[in-house]
Amino acid sequence: MHPMLNIAIRAARSAGNIIIRSLQHVEHLEVTTKGRNDFVSDVDRLAEQEIINVIHKAYPDHAILAEESGQQGDSDTVWVIDPLDGTANFLHGFPHYCVSIGIIVRGKIEHGVIYDPLRDELFTATRGGGAQLNDRRLRVTKQKTLAGSLIATGFPFKYLEHFPAYSATFNAVFPEVADLRRGGSAALDLAYVAAGRVDGYWELGLQKWDLAAGVLLIEEAGGVVSDFTGGDNYRQNGNVVAGNINVHQQLLKQITPHLTDALKK
Repeated sequence: MHPMLNIAIRAARSAGNIIIRSLQHVEHLEVTTKGRNDFVSDVDRLAEQEIINVIHKAYPDHAILAEESGQQGDSDTVWVIDPLDGTANFLHGFPHYCVSIGIIVRGKIEHGVIYDPLRDELFTATRGGGAQLNDRRLRVTKQKTLAGSLIATGFPFKYLEHFPAYSATFNAVFPEVADLRRGGSAALDLAYVAAGRVDGYWELGLQKWDLAAGVLLIEEAGGVVSDFTGGDNYRQNGNVVAGNINVHQQLLKQITPHLTDALKK
């Protein structure tokens, strides 16, 4: 295992411990609003600082891009951190959230960790080395059509101006599949695609810390990730379609006709 991946795992588990300990006093946490329907708690901040401390102890010169504290440092190696993806779930006691850490080296995602502390599930990937869940090799599903598939999605609760277009894509996809799921943690949704728990996924308006680790997991598990037009601009616009190659292409076919010009950029 690459040394940086080892450190990412250590950092993710340490953050996960903070999250689990905080479950005993969620009602006493200080919660603030960052934006429309966007919340941050003491746990987010504490978990993020713990991750940064672990990273900087091993790699003091590496840069950090973290959801709560932003960009720190200037380096060819950037650690992209979401300390608690699914904060609203956590605050409501809904058991679906995770820690996500991606490592970008010279512009390419090289390592990724997604850790679900409730289930003690550790998803890891290294470019060219495959993807694993607790040391078991991951592969995306072999589902060939949308018919019979289980697809995950996310609602654009921060971007209500795009809700009509999203609703149109939902209406186009829903009749074609077995069922849809909305878990409330984009990073875990991506990990579930890599693990074959869902056949595909689409969402708009995600951030780099939502995507970095999960994208690598899917690619290393044999899947495909793109923006809504089939390109690779998802890192900039945050609009993502993912799945095995067949499901990915069929999701695009359903989604693309309903996009506004803003969602095609």
